[in-house]
Amino acid sequence: MAVNIFKKGLTIRWKIVLIYCTLVFVAIAIIGVFIMGSLERYYINSVRANLTNTVQGGILISLSNYADLSSNSAEIQSNIDSAWARTIQEELFVIDSGMRAVASNMDNREGTAIESLDMEIVMKALVSGEIAESSDTISGQDASIPIMNLVFPVRHAGAVTGALYIRADMTGIHDTIDQSKQIFINAMLLALAITSIMGFVISKTITGPIQEVTQEAARMAKGDFSQEVSVKSGDEIGQLAWMFNELRVQLSNTLLQISGEKSKLETILRYMADGLVAVDVSGRIIHANQTAMRIMNVEAEDLENKLYDEIIRDLKEDLVFDELAEKCEGGVAAETFSAGGSTYAVRYDRFKDENGKDIGIIMIIQDITERQKMEDMQTDFVANVSHELKTPLTTIKSYTETLLDSPIQDDETAKSFLAIIDSETDRMNRLVKDLLHLSRLDHKQEKWFKKEINLISLLKACVKIIEFSAKTENRHLNCIFNPEDEIRAVVDKDGIEQVILNILSNAIKYTKSGGRIDIDAFTNNKTAHIVITDNGIGIPESAISRVFERFFRVDKARSRGMGGTGLGLAISKQIVEEHGGSIELQSREGRGTKVTVLLPAAPTRGRRGIE
Repeated sequence: MAVNIFKKGLTIRWKIVLIYCTLVFVAIAIIGVFIMGSLERYYINSVRANLTNTVQGGILISLSNYADLSSNSAEIQSNIDSAWARTIQEELFVIDSGMRAVASNMDNREGTAIESLDMEIVMKALVSGEIAESSDTISGQDASIPIMNLVFPVRHAGAVTGALYIRADMTGIHDTIDQSKQIFINAMLLALAITSIMGFVISKTITGPIQEVTQEAARMAKGDFSQEVSVKSGDEIGQLAWMFNELRVQLSNTLLQISGEKSKLETILRYMADGLVAVDVSGRIIHANQTAMRIMNVEAEDLENKLYDEIIRDLKEDLVFDELAEKCEGGVAAETFSAGGSTYAVRYDRFKDENGKDIGIIMIIQDITERQKMEDMQTDFVANVSHELKTPLTTIKSYTETLLDSPIQDDETAKSFLAIIDSETDRMNRLVKDLLHLSRLDHKQEKWFKKEINLISLLKACVKIIEFSAKTENRHLNCIFNPEDEIRAVVDKDGIEQVILNILSNAIKYTKSGGRIDIDAFTNNKTAHIVITDNGIGIPESAISRVFERFFRVDKARSRGMGGTGLGLAISKQIVEEHGGSIELQSREGRGTKVTVLLPAAPTRGRRGIE
């Protein structure tokens, strides 16, 4: 499977559009800054020039006639009100050499304060005798107002006698410049939009063939070599398309030769039931199929990051590379070992290159746990059956020989001997019957007569059958279920009755005198539960997992003395499983045992419990 090593980012098409837009934006921005700056300077210079020409052509000439501006303030104010107010629309202040305003064209003359003026440029004009200028803002009713301050020195007989202060409102000029900027920004956005569209169209002609080659390369990466890229031009992109088609043909021919063998080999390795591991001479695993990784309990990443010896030591120390190489010097070697509760058979041998040089070891690991378990079970089964048959046969043989060799005059003794022989014969008969029953279950030869019945009725019948035996043994049977309820299930009545009676019999056998056995039934999640709990001797924790094994007894001497064959629970488990159910056992030594039989419940009304 191919891995994409490239990070996702902008495509070439969008990069071209971005470059176009960036170039246009930079060019327009530079032009805009230059134009806006020039326009702003033009308007400000125009205002300055107009004010300068107006003042120097009239007002300054009139003021230069006064040697003392303060003494003639009334006359100066009268001139401003009568004549100059029509010529000068801006705010005008006449300031004497003592930095006092002697006249103004402001309506609120009494409120005219010298502190509202820029005294720095006034001082500069008075001291240097030159025109001074500054820009500022003043607070208006709704917003700040931009202004231009111009100060002209007033001369009389060559000496500076005061200053003419003009404050011009620049709001109109600034609004004009702002509107011009907005128009320019709108034009720039429109130009960028048009540039983006054109750039996208132009870039498509460039990136289209490249994208086609990329798509075909992606198909090739997935194994599809049937596509061909169309060559539409003779430029570099056209040459790339032509070379790609040539590459496709050559690569297709090459891969076609090896794909068949590769496919066969991969299929064989993937579906091998045995684990296959190939290790090179450096101790690195060069191949391991899924079965081998499962047996060694490793992931694909471990094969890349760890050496063979690091991995195999967790399974078996003797299988390290040096040990294998030494054992298979003479050819194929094999051995069997156990690990993690499983049994494995392993075969290994060296493999060589075409020059006959050793390049590693191939090992086959076969999980033979189930086969070994079956062989062990068969061996145990034969031994258990032989042991179970040997005891009664020995007893029968002994008493029969006694009766034959030594005539017994006492009829009671003879009857006693014959009763023992009859009891041991019955015991063998039960054993053979249970063995035949298990054989039929194992080979699916048992015939079931399933029909829908009420499990509550079946439980009541079983309790009635076993009740006499319980009273005789001084055990109390406590039925927790409601006798009027119905729990219906489709089962073989005789088979489930055998299961219930077997569990109840075991509960009676292994509960001390005066003990109690609780019997309950209910449904939960459409499953019928039959629960039988006793407060008997219980089962050791180490033996719980084996109670359903054939011939297994916790206390063999006591179980055999009670007439058990050790097959009852094994038969019960198989009967329940044949009905699509399960049987569970919980126990604590000295505290009692709880056995739960779970069966699929049939849909019916009147069922007690949770549906």
